[in-house]
Amino acid sequence: MNHFDVIVIGAGPAGLLAAGRAAETGNSVLVLEKMSREGRKLLITGKGRCNITNNAEMSDFISVVYPNGRFLRTAFSQFYSKDIIDLLHNHGVETTLERGGRYFPVSNKAKEVLDGLLHWVSKLKVEIRLNHKVEKLLVQDDVIQGLIANGQKFTTNHVILATGGMSYPATGSNGEGFELARKLGHTIEKPRPALVPLETAGDVAQKLQGLNLKNVRAVVWVNGKKEAEDFGEMIFTHFGLSGPIILTLSRTVVDALRKNNTVEITIDLKPALDEQKLDKRLIRDLNEHGKKQVINILRYWLPSKLVPVFIELLKLDPEKSCHQISSKERKQVRFLLKNMRFKITKSRSFKEAIITAGGISTREISPRTMESKLIKGLYFAGEMIDLDAKTGGYNLQIAYSTGWLAGNSCKKD
Repeated sequence: MNHFDVIVIGAGPAGLLAAGRAAETGNSVLVLEKMSREGRKLLITGKGRCNITNNAEMSDFISVVYPNGRFLRTAFSQFYSKDIIDLLHNHGVETTLERGGRYFPVSNKAKEVLDGLLHWVSKLKVEIRLNHKVEKLLVQDDVIQGLIANGQKFTTNHVILATGGMSYPATGSNGEGFELARKLGHTIEKPRPALVPLETAGDVAQKLQGLNLKNVRAVVWVNGKKEAEDFGEMIFTHFGLSGPIILTLSRTVVDALRKNNTVEITIDLKPALDEQKLDKRLIRDLNEHGKKQVINILRYWLPSKLVPVFIELLKLDPEKSCHQISSKERKQVRFLLKNMRFKITKSRSFKEAIITAGGISTREISPRTMESKLIKGLYFAGEMIDLDAKTGGYNLQIAYSTGWLAGNSCKKD
């Protein structure tokens, strides 16, 4: 018999939370997953460690969600970071709190988080069928009747769509869920890569490949106007820029590039010093080491890998002694330390994007239930919804909370 009270499409974190909560309220629940195993994307989050969630206050959390964090207020008030940590603890997953309010499993293994969720839904008698691709949702008079998967008909009064976005498509997130919703009349805000590395013009980043910078400030300039900034850690790659602050800023960059704007990022290598203080330090060091070659004094100010790049960009003679550095040259050094500039040509693809920006318009979803405003009995959860946030466990919490609320809203008939 292929009838269930609730059918969840997708066995990622949003789908599993939806399934578990729907089962807790007394529903018979089926999860259909097109891949050969559950939670494939969850297994690679946090570089395989799984940044489970963040302990930020709700108001702070909402402020870093785009484009409308307030949409999540009900979901967060019903199931928040403490709740997912408690749930995982109850199913054998010990967690640890790290800098930036980020929770990880003590084991540093994402698989343990997935196993904890699967243990929970298994105890609740949730049925999971793998290798089942949903081909069509069945609707009559704008009310869900069931669906077709692998050529079979399944009947239900509640479908929760939790198929993910389009990032890391090898894990199964290839946008198929958007098409299912679109065919029923839902508006899909243009999906685009988010939390994604950026490609730069020229070969400077390539020369610095592998260099990791901490405690720097990156600023995004769109058509010469400052649009966004972040402070923290970044890394140079063979194609351009990556690392936490670059990923966070990438949302602004991707949207600006879509409009054919000129986008640049400047790196402030000495954010703790303003121009005046930095200039005083440069003067002091140059005077104290007047006989040394400029290439040696640069090593006081920069990681060694940056030194030859600075020499080249400034067109300085590396063998020139410090007391021969002119005032103009010193100012050029100071400017570059505060404004190392990169022109952004494009972002990397969905294959390298941690999450997807865009998705099902929140205007067509009830924030109190996650139910479609167009189709009765259809619910949405997770990355499918037009909501995304910065790195640090925020996006997974959106998946848990929207999934839990969707499952909780499927009242047994």
